Amino acid sequence: MLILLSASHKNSTFDVLERLSMGGSAAATRMVEQHGPLSGAVVVATCNRFEAYLDLNEPYGVSPLPAVYAAIEAVSASSGLDADTLRDNLTLVHGNGVAEHLFAVTSGLESVVVGEVEIAGQVRRALEQARADGTTSPELERLFQRASQTSRGVKNRTGIGSAGRSIVRLALELAESRVIDWSSARVLLVGTGRYAGASLAALRDRGAENVRVYSPSGRAVGFAASHDIEAVSEADFAAEVARADVVVTCTLRDDHVIDAALITRGRAEIGVDPFAIIGATADAPARLCPADTGPEAPPQLIIDLGLPRNVAPDVAQVPGVELLDLETISIHAPLEELNATTDAREIVGKAARKFSDVAEEQSLTPAVVALRSYVFELRDAEIARARSRGDSSEATESALRHLAGVLLHAPMVRARELARAGKQDAYLTGLDALFGIDVTLPAAGAADAEAASTGAIAS
Repeated sequence: MLILLSASHKNSTFDVLERLSMGGSAAATRMVEQHGPLSGAVVVATCNRFEAYLDLNEPYGVSPLPAVYAAIEAVSASSGLDADTLRDNLTLVHGNGVAEHLFAVTSGLESVVVGEVEIAGQVRRALEQARADGTTSPELERLFQRASQTSRGVKNRTGIGSAGRSIVRLALELAESRVIDWSSARVLLVGTGRYAGASLAALRDRGAENVRVYSPSGRAVGFAASHDIEAVSEADFAAEVARADVVVTCTLRDDHVIDAALITRGRAEIGVDPFAIIGATADAPARLCPADTGPEAPPQLIIDLGLPRNVAPDVAQVPGVELLDLETISIHAPLEELNATTDAREIVGKAARKFSDVAEEQSLTPAVVALRSYVFELRDAEIARARSRGDSSEATESALRHLAGVLLHAPMVRARELARAGKQDAYLTGLDALFGIDVTLPAAGAADAEAASTGAIAS
């Protein structure tokens, strides 16, 4: 049975998501190690969601709740959040709804910015991490590979994602009213990870030319050389933060890389009153749009794309600084483009139904194998009996083999039909009543085959 525990910008707070974003792969390992019936776990942790996809290998009809509680305990140990908080913020999905949800997520339909292009890569890397940790399973492999295929189908057949939308591009759109000329604005990029390249590309698309990069992990020189920008050293970081018109942070650090004290120190280093709004000076020219006319320059803009947060909340209290973080960005996310989104969800729905049909058909495989073995044993016994009576002709043997195949055709077709309808019990009962074949299905996949089962987690 596939199970999903999901927290996102739609049902959780950013404070909780920030805590959940730390230790995702460790949580997956704990889940599999601490609950034997869990044959696999893949955790997708991004700036706006935390999702644990679980493969439960239990006998048919067994409740998934023990596995859910074990998973919550594992997440609690990794994140430091108590179980009650997790139950309040995690949504449980099981049955056919798991595939549809992941396919929609991978296609960008559940993102803050509908159609964002980064999420497909994040989902793919989550599977790669699970492989490296040894926590994936054949069914989770099939689920995630099909999700990637569906995402490509949505991208190719609809307008979703065609504009290369992303969180960073939305953030820069929101900053447009503050930046009159990106080509002359002094920009500091903090971070050199996966998101830094996309952030730099988005800045350049806006016309930004005066961009520098700082890396808390010491990778700034390499990143700067490969992207033709200037690197900032640790010693110059505070001063460069103070000089910048726009700062964009996108690191994977668990602690804050910019706080009020750092900005104050940086302003002092470049000879600016730490408690005054920065105006035009030789070292810190004011290049922001003069939306607010008057003697003071408009605020310096710091865009925090990190989760956990890269920028301490006290930065918002520093005079002359405006902080734009993920929570604020999500509030301003554009409405979905209705036609493209409707088409995309139709593609996702069809792909999810096909995935579930295959899964449900496979759920009765042990019963079909048992029936085939029973019929083939009877066939072979009749062939042996015919030979013992002196009838060893190929025609007789061929006729018996053909008869066995004909007899099995209808039961195999009915197995697929009943499995898709979630009526595995009817098939198992029939086998037992007619032939005395008693089969216990090894997994509970069919127990929740009715559409999506979604809801809160009971205490």
